[in-house]
Amino acid sequence: MTEHRDDEEFYQRDRPPNPTLEEDRPRGGKPKQKAPAKYRGSWSVVAIIVVIVLLIVLGIALFP
Repeated sequence: MTEHRDDEEFYQRDRPPNPTLEEDRPRGGKPKQKAPAKYRGSWSVVAIIVVIVLLIVLGIALFP
């Protein structure tokens, strides 16, 4: 095996002349404008809660 004097020599062997790459997700700056997330509305949440409460009440009423 080839002996390398130090780590720098070892890692520069396979490295291209300009090893810097552009960031795929640049930091800082303003985020791109996206469409606002759509909220499904409160009716579906209320319906789910009502169904759960009804199941609990019926369970208590039917099996005292």
